[in-house]
Amino acid sequence: MAATTRNCDGLLPGSHAAPTLLQLGLAGWWQASGGSVTSPVHDIIFLFDVDNTLLDNDRIQSDLSDHLLEAYGNQARDHYWAIFEDLRNELGYADYLGALERYRLEELHDPKVLRIANWLIDYPFVDRLYPGAMEAVWHIRKWAPTVILSDGDAVFQPRKVHCSGLWQTFEDRVLIYVHKEVELADVERLFPARHYVLIDDKLRILDAVKRVWGDRVTTVFPRQGHYAVDPDVLASYPPADITIERISDLMQHELSSFVPR
Repeated sequence: MAATTRNCDGLLPGSHAAPTLLQLGLAGWWQASGGSVTSPVHDIIFLFDVDNTLLDNDRIQSDLSDHLLEAYGNQARDHYWAIFEDLRNELGYADYLGALERYRLEELHDPKVLRIANWLIDYPFVDRLYPGAMEAVWHIRKWAPTVILSDGDAVFQPRKVHCSGLWQTFEDRVLIYVHKEVELADVERLFPARHYVLIDDKLRILDAVKRVWGDRVTTVFPRQGHYAVDPDVLASYPPADITIERISDLMQHELSSFVPR
């Protein structure tokens, strides 16, 4: 991975550093993310996934795999990913640091393992934003509020969102759940709207949300990342309302494209 001079707190010159969930606490996070019992009801709100929608998570995993191979060898790399997959099947989401903790317990007498955490935490996530991702969000913000709707753990995923600059761009409107598709009532409570637009690279998520919200949601499928091109996945779920080849293609659409007729 090429060296970079960017750091997590200096991504956007002149912008403030967005807080993490651990810094805010639950009550602070709720306020910072815009949640309130008096939140206005918007005509339309756009909900953005993060991994492989705005951020090239496949590339991040590839970089991590290369780092593990180069620094620790083939056996360590394969062992880590085996633990990672076991944990993802157990939890239902990707937990990079949790997998590392389990790996450490199995390799307790290898002090080099501790440095993997530094690599993960210091990773230059901003360099893995898809081309045009930020511009696409700014394009949408001309019409309606934008909210991150992601899932993942309570440490690494917020770090990823913050260090990529997305937390600042979305002005603290960030929601991270374990299984976001079952938290739609909470999404409505925090960000009420008459209509939603969900942009996500996983047809499974788009289908699950469509089943709950029906005509109240327009689903948008950017064909990015390995899930979006998996033939078995594509054959298992109905198509989204709108399919785009890349996230930057949102800039070719006007608001009327997302509003039900």
